[in-house]
Amino acid sequence: MDGRRERGNRTRHAVAVQAAALASVDGLAGISLSQVAHALGLSKSSLQAAYGTKEEVQLAAVEAATEIFLGAVVAPAQDQPEGRARLRALVESWLGYVERRVFPGGCFMVATLSEFDSRPGAVRDALARARTGWLALLERQCAVAQAAGDIPSSPTAAMLAFEIDALLSSANVSRNLSDETTALDVARALIRLRLADAAVATG
Repeated sequence: MDGRRERGNRTRHAVAVQAAALASVDGLAGISLSQVAHALGLSKSSLQAAYGTKEEVQLAAVEAATEIFLGAVVAPAQDQPEGRARLRALVESWLGYVERRVFPGGCFMVATLSEFDSRPGAVRDALARARTGWLALLERQCAVAQAAGDIPSSPTAAMLAFEIDALLSSANVSRNLSDETTALDVARALIRLRLADAAVATG
C-alpha cells in the first residue's frame, strides 16, 4: 500500500510540474489533460486518477510553479542579510531564473496572471496569493533597506516593490519576444539605479 501511495504521489508531482511548464507557454486555460498526459507518456485515465478535473491540475500547477520559484529565486537570496543586499540578490536570482528558462515560457506568474486576473475562482485566488507573497517579500526588503538608510526613503517601500516587479515582468516579456537577454540587462541597470546608495541618490 505504501509503495502504491508513493507511486501515486510521484505521478501527482510529475503531472503538476509538467502542467506548470506547459502553462508557462500555453497558459493555464490552454492546457488540457490530454496534453499533459501525452507529455508525460501517461494515459489520460492515469492522469485523471491523480487529478479528477482540469481545475485540479491548474491548481497543482500553480503550487508546483510556486515551489520551483521559491527554490530558484527566493532561497538563494536568503544567504544575504536583509535589506538592500537581499533585495539585490532577489533581483539577480529572478533575472537568472528567466534567463536560463527554468520554465520554457519564462516567468510562470507573468505568463498566467493576465489570464485569470478578471476570472474569480480558486485558480485566481491561488495566483493572487503567490503574487501577494512575492510583492510582500520585495516590500519588506525595501522597507528594511530604507530603515537602515541604505536607499532613499522615497518612494515608499510598497511603491518601490511594485516598480521592481513591473520592471522584471516587462523584461520577461521582452526576453520572450526577442529571445535575447538585453531587456534583462536593462531591468538590472534600472533597478540598480533605484537601489543606489541613499547619499549618492540624494546628491
